[in-house]
Amino acid sequence: MTDFTMKTDADGVATITWDTVGKSMNVMSRESMALLSDLIDDALADDAVKGIIITSGKDTFAGGMDLNVLASIREESGDNPAQGLFDFTMAGHHMLRKVERAGMDPKTNKGGKPIAAALPGTALGIGLEVPLACHRIFAADNPKAKIGLPEIMVGIFPGAGGTTRLVRKLGAMAASPLLLEGKLNNPQKAKAAGVIDEVVPAGELLAKAKEWVLSEPKIVKPWDEKGYKMPGGAPYHPAGFMTFVGASAMVNGKTQGVYPAAKALLSAVYEGALVPFDQALKIEARWFTNVLMNPSSSAMIRSLFINKEALEKGANRPEAPDQKVKKVGVIGAGMMGAGIALVSALAGIQVVLIDSTQEAADKGKSYTTAHLDKGIARKKVTEEKKEAVLGLINATTDYAALEGCDLIVEAVFEDVGVKAEVTKNVQAVTSPDCIFATNTSTLPITELAKASADPEKFIGIHFFSPVDKMLLVEIIKGKETGPVAVAKALDYVRQIKKTPIVVNDERFFYANRCIIPYINEGIRMVKEGVEPALIENAAKLVGMPLGPLQLVDETSVDLGVKIAKATKAAMGDAYSDGEVDEVLFWMFDQERLGRKSNAGFYAYDEKGKRQGLWDGLTAQYPVADDQPDLTTVQHRLLFAQVLEAVRALEEGVLEDIREGDVGAILGWGFAPWSGGPFSWLDIIGAPYAAERCDQLTAAFGQRFKTPDLLREMADKGQSFYRRFEQDAKAA
Repeated sequence: MTDFTMKTDADGVATITWDTVGKSMNVMSRESMALLSDLIDDALADDAVKGIIITSGKDTFAGGMDLNVLASIREESGDNPAQGLFDFTMAGHHMLRKVERAGMDPKTNKGGKPIAAALPGTALGIGLEVPLACHRIFAADNPKAKIGLPEIMVGIFPGAGGTTRLVRKLGAMAASPLLLEGKLNNPQKAKAAGVIDEVVPAGELLAKAKEWVLSEPKIVKPWDEKGYKMPGGAPYHPAGFMTFVGASAMVNGKTQGVYPAAKALLSAVYEGALVPFDQALKIEARWFTNVLMNPSSSAMIRSLFINKEALEKGANRPEAPDQKVKKVGVIGAGMMGAGIALVSALAGIQVVLIDSTQEAADKGKSYTTAHLDKGIARKKVTEEKKEAVLGLINATTDYAALEGCDLIVEAVFEDVGVKAEVTKNVQAVTSPDCIFATNTSTLPITELAKASADPEKFIGIHFFSPVDKMLLVEIIKGKETGPVAVAKALDYVRQIKKTPIVVNDERFFYANRCIIPYINEGIRMVKEGVEPALIENAAKLVGMPLGPLQLVDETSVDLGVKIAKATKAAMGDAYSDGEVDEVLFWMFDQERLGRKSNAGFYAYDEKGKRQGLWDGLTAQYPVADDQPDLTTVQHRLLFAQVLEAVRALEEGVLEDIREGDVGAILGWGFAPWSGGPFSWLDIIGAPYAAERCDQLTAAFGQRFKTPDLLREMADKGQSFYRRFEQDAKAA
């Protein structure tokens, strides 16, 4: 069996069907690309063939390029990986240009055979770039289908002609949301945007494509005709000039200059718009190669595509029978419990949502109602869907309703005693085989498991807020947690379409262990007299989504105070964040609790809109005359996080560096351009990282002390992904 097959019918229409062997969705490999090229050659050379349809043997068209191919080409190219990547990219351009020209005379544009793309469903990345090279794109009227070019989301940009073709088809302004934001559309919206040409009933897809192919249509693309003018104006046109000036400002404003793919894409578009089409493709290939050679691109592809996908497929799942959840009990209908109930019901799982009063339980269920109503308003949810999802949620106070549950997720108040009581109440009515999961962000799982009749079936599942929007779920193994409980938690997280990481039980687990030092370092600098705006902007300029002070406002100052008190009580004399507490406790005393109180490190208007940093902060902690340089501030904020990640690996809290990188990006937004903390350390190199830690330790204290593992790796010239490659199974 091969990924592409071709069959020519009695009317002379050759249908090339893409059906990747062993995959649920088509992906392009080197072999399949070469095969498609050969089939196109055969069809164009066959006098019996009047036209060609490229379609899929699956209910989707294609999910894109197998990004492992890019890594393998880089490795195979020896001392000149850039040349290897450029040659591969240009080979793709030549193949798709062959589709586009389809045998037409190069001087007269006469002749040629019409080629239509027939998309039964989702078409992403090269799965859209192939159709864009065809002469007409037909898509089945499938509202669930997604059509677009999402490459920018994993640190690259459309490099198989998608960038050049889409800009020439739509104009730079209209193409920018699709290219720079990776916006995906359903077929109807894709047609409205001008990306595809026709939306037809699914049952008529091939018939409509064939009808068009046999109609002797004009097939020359606008950019191959004399007098072509780019929609919206080229860069030297007054309107086009303003577009490119605005686009440059927008890209730099959104990326803060740390995402190389966005800048490279804009450069490829600008430079390509100044030259003929074939030269523009070569420019696109050069910039695409430039991005692929940037370590940021490699790291983002590895973490956000390869490793994320591996974790979602159960890379670290222990051997156990299928643990798909049929009925879940959610104890506690507050914000977290309500969110857990929502995502569970959306996944088709029966939910029992319990709280101490019926009013509270009903309020928790109403969160799902409100979510679905918003979907209906945006025409993404039907009334029937709403009714079906709500019908899966039983909001009640009766623990007896938990009978038949195979998983319990407890999401009550963060108190050991309260959680222990709930555990006993639940286990009084559930089967001995039922897995009990506690949703906690700080309390030790091993301690909480003492209240369980069977600690082997007790596990931690740490959701991030808001549950329906956050992609990461942290699964925490207690000292006695068994493999079935881990498998159950992983299978459940995959059911609700989240990305899981599995860590061992330790204070703050993994995510909070790393993010708290980031927050604390920002607050500590305020105490030292560092300009608050410098702290916040330094964080954003290095790729953090929020500065540490804004993050405290979002999560609330009183939560920070609570965590600080609990940590100090647990650590005693080893506690070292007194300077942080001084600022945090003072804010608490001023009743500046963050966004929820419309007063925090930032000022807010009556509607809760952030107005800027609060003046009273620098009045209490005056800004020093001598300010640190930007890099020093950035390194303090970054190393505060990555050193905790390294220590977590050292201590066995993390068992897989893939989980450390993916978890950091999805859990708290750690500089996605870097690929995560371990990838960032690999980018800067262990020797430099250790040297920088020594400098920071000398200047700011022992919290920056180089971990033994990092020191050893620096001495040996090792990188994390090479040293732990076998364990991490990373590509």
